[in-house]
Amino acid sequence: MSKLVPPHGSDTVKPLLVPEVEREEELRRAEGLRKIVLDSRAVSDVFMLAMGAYTPLDGFMGHDDWRGSCLDMRLASGVFWPIPITLPIDAQVAGAVGADEHVALTDGETGEVLAIMEVSETYSIDKRVEAEHVYRTTDPAHPGVAKVLAQGDVNLAGRVSVLSEGAYPANYPDLYIRPADSRAMFLENGWSTVAAFQTRNPMHRSHEHLAKIAVEVTDGVFIHQVLGKLKAGDIPAEVRTRAIQAMIDNYFRPGTVIQAGYPIEMRYAGPREALLHALIRQNFGCSHLVVGRDHAGVGDYYGPFDAHHIFDQLWDGALLTQPLKIDITFYCRKCYGMATGKTCPHGAKDRIQISGTEQREMLSNDAEIPPEFSRPEVVAILKEYYASLNSA
Repeated sequence: MSKLVPPHGSDTVKPLLVPEVEREEELRRAEGLRKIVLDSRAVSDVFMLAMGAYTPLDGFMGHDDWRGSCLDMRLASGVFWPIPITLPIDAQVAGAVGADEHVALTDGETGEVLAIMEVSETYSIDKRVEAEHVYRTTDPAHPGVAKVLAQGDVNLAGRVSVLSEGAYPANYPDLYIRPADSRAMFLENGWSTVAAFQTRNPMHRSHEHLAKIAVEVTDGVFIHQVLGKLKAGDIPAEVRTRAIQAMIDNYFRPGTVIQAGYPIEMRYAGPREALLHALIRQNFGCSHLVVGRDHAGVGDYYGPFDAHHIFDQLWDGALLTQPLKIDITFYCRKCYGMATGKTCPHGAKDRIQISGTEQREMLSNDAEIPPEFSRPEVVAILKEYYASLNSA
């Protein structure tokens, strides 16, 4: 029997991707169905459903699940779920959809048919309720709130049968690892406890330190990066992948780290998103999630350790994957090494810390980046990328 943590709310992972032998026939059927065009977030959610990362969901949420997820972090069944997974569309389009109708879900950017959905419900929501509870703000300057406020006025709910994973498997053949595959890899490595490290950025010395702390207390680390849509200015996945791999190859013992990626689109929901990330990692087989400073946050909307505190508010059994809470990390000149706010007694003047904005400016200007902040192999890859932007 596997010693890995079981999937969330289910005995087995529930991928919604239709078996390959059935897809051609289903695609022919989809051609005769009403087309529902998806935005980037809904496309990402379809891909997450396809691979089973959203186990135990079987499609997009109905009203009761939406409400419970927003207000109580529970589905109508009582299963823990911290962020609603919904399919909003224009009210006029929704008005034409019949009860129990099957519709084809298409990618708004490529036009590709991604899935067939059996519509079980259409309903309207109070967008401010979702913003207040999930994002803790109704400020339209928050990118996640802006997305909610701009979305269609009616949600479609129903079971989804996915027919495509888009370009992800072809574009990221070594990174695109589904939950069933990660579980098999962990078992092959002899791992029973695994810490996931979520990242949407290149990893510098502080991130490396977090991952190495996780290696000390678990059997291995799953560096799991965002492949879905990010906000403007974030470094592309292809560049991040090379930079992270350079760090792994040069500074970690072989057999302690697996790098992978998944197709989620960030919502920047801070504490609530930290919970969702842990839930997803439970489906991937991870017993822990590294939760550092301002996990999944943006701007000043969340306190630096709000994502730590929210795990303490959960009821027993809500979530099996546990947070590995770690304070802010940095290089300390007086400690002569990496440290955290919990271990280092020295002041800010002794700490080498560079903000994301400062780092981007330094890379753009080909300025020297201290090796105490980032490994030279990583810096070289990032400088190459920024040089290509400047020459474009």
